[in-house]
Amino acid sequence: MSIAPPAPVQRAVPLVQRSLAPDLARGLMLLLIAVAHAHMYLSGHQAGFRGYALDGGPVDRLVAGVQIVLVDGRALPMFAALFGYGLVQLANRQSAAGRSWAQTRRLLRARSLWLLAFGFCHALLLFFGDILGAYGLVGLVLVGFIRRSDRAVLWAAGVGLIMHVVVLVLFGLLTVSAGKGDTPAAMADPLQALVTRLVGWIAMTPTYFAASVVSAFLLGIWAARRRLLDEPGPHRALLSRIATVGVSIAIVGGLPLMLVDTRLWTPTAAVSVAAYAIHSLTGIAGGLGYAALIGLVVDRMQRRRHARPTGWVTTALVACGQWSLTCYLLQSVIFVTVFAPYAGGLGTQVGDAAASGIAVVTWSGTVLLAALLAPAGRRGPAETALRWLTYGRAR
Repeated sequence: MSIAPPAPVQRAVPLVQRSLAPDLARGLMLLLIAVAHAHMYLSGHQAGFRGYALDGGPVDRLVAGVQIVLVDGRALPMFAALFGYGLVQLANRQSAAGRSWAQTRRLLRARSLWLLAFGFCHALLLFFGDILGAYGLVGLVLVGFIRRSDRAVLWAAGVGLIMHVVVLVLFGLLTVSAGKGDTPAAMADPLQALVTRLVGWIAMTPTYFAASVVSAFLLGIWAARRRLLDEPGPHRALLSRIATVGVSIAIVGGLPLMLVDTRLWTPTAAVSVAAYAIHSLTGIAGGLGYAALIGLVVDRMQRRRHARPTGWVTTALVACGQWSLTCYLLQSVIFVTVFAPYAGGLGTQVGDAAASGIAVVTWSGTVLLAALLAPAGRRGPAETALRWLTYGRAR
């Protein structure tokens, strides 16, 4: 009696066959990630809830206000939704190749575990605000929801929102007007900064960061089942509603904290914490709204050209999205080189506006790098490593 060999692992989809909208969304959102993180490398100033200097000049406060409303706490949940969306796509490819759910789940957990390891290394060497670990942890724990009913997924997303509010209030009480001087970014000793980053990552990843992405991750699974970004045309009406409602909620919800962190309003500590919680909670809606908006943009481009868009700007942004892990890590390498006291030392010499300008230049450089290399079929170094570790173990 012969035993059939196990189905071969379905390898990562070739770059030219990837869905356009998710990669375009990742490429654009890396700009938001860059400007949201750059000011976190600054030090020497009293800071508000989102880390912006409370004593900045008019331009610094204007930049901080715009970013609080439109950027901070909006890109993180969008990437979480895209992460959940991508896991469903990966699971579907494995199923189409004849793999069992047990085999597919093992592969997805291996990928999430390695992403958690990437986050550990990122925090250890570069950035205390790492988000890779949170995505890996959430994927590792919640991968089973890929097979659960829509009702279960939506109920769990609702529970995630409640958990998120509780965590936000607790952290808000702990970080009222926290100073920048006590962050790893201010430490001139590289070893001391390394230890502080690692301790902070271990404490923050399973609490603050993971709680912040659970709901968006689950809603990304829900969206992937309907192929909202793979096939935006048939879902144009739904995407329009998500974009309009989500972005509107994020803007309205971000205004109170913007007024607090730019010192245009000085309410009591309790009201400030409430504004902080509302800001982050409504950011989930904003992240989903941004993703839907990009889906609509892709649908419009495809309808106008009756084919996959090939403009050089779109091609470059999509390439950046395909290299999203590499580009994200490169941002941290550049920021440490420019801002850290033991490197470039600009962290104590520039304000929030200048930091955001450096972030835009950094993101532009990563877009250019990906645009030059990705069309040749090359994957980013980080993507290649994650792919090899994931599929190598599965093989």
